[in-house]
Amino acid sequence: MTALCRLALLLTLALTLALPARAQAQAQDRATLVSDRLEITGDNQLVASGAVEIFYQGNRLRAARLVYDKASDRLQIEGPIILTDAGGNTTLFASAADLSADMTEGILTSARLVLNQQLQIAANRAMRIGGRYTELDQVVASSCKICENSPVPLWEIRAARVVHDQEARQLYFDQAQFRVAGLPIFYIPRLRMPDPTLDRTTGFLMPVVRTTSDLGFGLKLPYFVALGEDKDLTVTPYLTARHSRTLELRYRQAFRTGKIEVTGALTRDRLLPGEDRGFIFANGEFDLPDDFKLTFRLQAASDNAYLLDYGYSDTDMLDSRVEISRTRRNGFFSARVVSFQSLRDDEDNNTLPSLITDVTFHRRFSLWTLGGEGGFRLQTHSHLRTSNNPLDGPDPDDIADGRDVSRISARIDWRRSFILAGGIEATILGEASADAYTIGQDGIYGGDHARSHAAAGVELRWPWVKHVAETGATHVIEPVVQLIWAGQNGARIPNEDSALVEFDEGNIWSLDRFPGADAVEEGKRANIGVSWTRYDPAGWSLGMTVGRVVRDRDRDQFGVASGLNTGQSDWLAALTVDWQNGFAATGRVILDDDFALTKGELRLALNREKVALSTSAIWAVADPQENRPDPTREFAFDARWQATPALMAKMSGRYDFQTDRGTLAGMGVEYRNDCVLVDFSVSRRFTSSTSVTPTTSFGLSVDLIGFGSGKTAGPSRRCYN
Repeated sequence: MTALCRLALLLTLALTLALPARAQAQAQDRATLVSDRLEITGDNQLVASGAVEIFYQGNRLRAARLVYDKASDRLQIEGPIILTDAGGNTTLFASAADLSADMTEGILTSARLVLNQQLQIAANRAMRIGGRYTELDQVVASSCKICENSPVPLWEIRAARVVHDQEARQLYFDQAQFRVAGLPIFYIPRLRMPDPTLDRTTGFLMPVVRTTSDLGFGLKLPYFVALGEDKDLTVTPYLTARHSRTLELRYRQAFRTGKIEVTGALTRDRLLPGEDRGFIFANGEFDLPDDFKLTFRLQAASDNAYLLDYGYSDTDMLDSRVEISRTRRNGFFSARVVSFQSLRDDEDNNTLPSLITDVTFHRRFSLWTLGGEGGFRLQTHSHLRTSNNPLDGPDPDDIADGRDVSRISARIDWRRSFILAGGIEATILGEASADAYTIGQDGIYGGDHARSHAAAGVELRWPWVKHVAETGATHVIEPVVQLIWAGQNGARIPNEDSALVEFDEGNIWSLDRFPGADAVEEGKRANIGVSWTRYDPAGWSLGMTVGRVVRDRDRDQFGVASGLNTGQSDWLAALTVDWQNGFAATGRVILDDDFALTKGELRLALNREKVALSTSAIWAVADPQENRPDPTREFAFDARWQATPALMAKMSGRYDFQTDRGTLAGMGVEYRNDCVLVDFSVSRRFTSSTSVTPTTSFGLSVDLIGFGSGKTAGPSRRCYN
């Protein structure tokens, strides 16, 4: 029995193939040996045969027959041999093996190494060296499925020798040849690649091909540098056929309480000869004590066209900010500093607010004596322009080029609801606010200004509910009437933050429909309307809202496109549909008394397993007050179709009906199977300006799944007899 126990202990050390250099430290750990037959021949050999299995610390070794020779202290194993590590990430197959008792040295014949259930490395033989390295000779490596009638994989790497460093989780190829469908593509004398179990390692990433009509054919070759477990750097040279030289950088770092990411690029090209072009984007977020959060964002570009020329972003307004905030159940606090950079050719950054600061404190509370719920908000705001001109320049925005504004505002609000006879819900609501402004460098509005404002109202809701027994559907109809009284004041305060006003089902029952603080809605008015919602037991719902605003008189506060610019507003009609099968639709129109369309928008969304579609259409009349001298009539869509389990088609576009031309169009195809991901895209930008020209772009990227690409495998290809 002593020899038998010693043999069982030595056999368990076989699994140090997956956990090397720990055999002595774990020698005291127990293992389990299971077989159909176990015998001792003489004094030196123990033979286990028939479904031999060894379990040790979650690792598993299976073989047909095993012989331990005490004199030589070696193991003779007959296959098929399957050795799996504790995590299931590394599996070694072989037909036979001659190994030392602790499995740290030896030879395996007809070996096949499978890493992370993706990459397979087949070899004539494999050698275990030092319990850490596995050396394989005459190797074929691939993550593609191999069919019996077609033994050639889609892609493969053939090499004279491969060394797998199990601790570093690296693969070293000697005399490697990359083949596609059996055809040699290129030869590499020495190649190092991470095995699929490694998430991060220093080395080259897959190249990306990008071709545009402005820059010509271009190649990006990213190089990833793992600076530690918490940070990394990616350096990407980008060279094009038309002598554009770009260096892209991305730095990421994770902290115990947050993270940061910085991306940027520096370019020299012939589009702007002799000029250095580039951009930098940075963002981060951190958790601070007492539930506070710190977030920051930095965005800057060298010129208006750079981001579009190189495909980094299609934004036309860069937004940099730093903010400290805290959100709790009954309170909110925010302090932020914001800076904008416009990339529009018709805007001058000197006349735009270059530095904005905001501090907001908002608190909700209960009023024990009055009942209901109250709120208090205190806010400060300031913005500065770099221009010193106190008058409006050549731009027709009616804003002094150098206007600087500082404001402090306080607002208190309260509302309480009651249930009356017949199920009518009555609500009393009101709010009062006070503002103090200091305006500088403005020849018209300059000086100190103060304003106070109050509004109060009564709201009546009468919900009717009906359940239809035959269909199981529930209908809810709710007429709503609000009677509002609001004061008026003669303060001369320019309106900069409330020029764009939306009239929709979300604010039809509001005391104030202006989005900012510079303007307040004045005068007596009634908000009237009715909503209807149908809830179907199948899981879908349909909702509709119709309403309008009736005022005592027109106070000329709103623009034409808002639908609120007359004593009686235009009619608002909104429709929402939501199906459980992934379809949703939202439509909204604003119609005058003659049913002429003032503004309308429609959004459709379909999100199914094989098809996804998102569309939006908008129509709005011209409104100089909203800085829109021409009508807006646009349609945009974004679609995805999973044609087969492996093939996905994508398409997007935007069309301007006012100018009768497309502004953006794009399409792409993505093919993903068990071992490769190919993404091809083409896009066309039709818009033009003094700094931007119409451009066509092509993109191509190829990822070999199984070699640390980070991409998940798609469906396996089918084998045909």
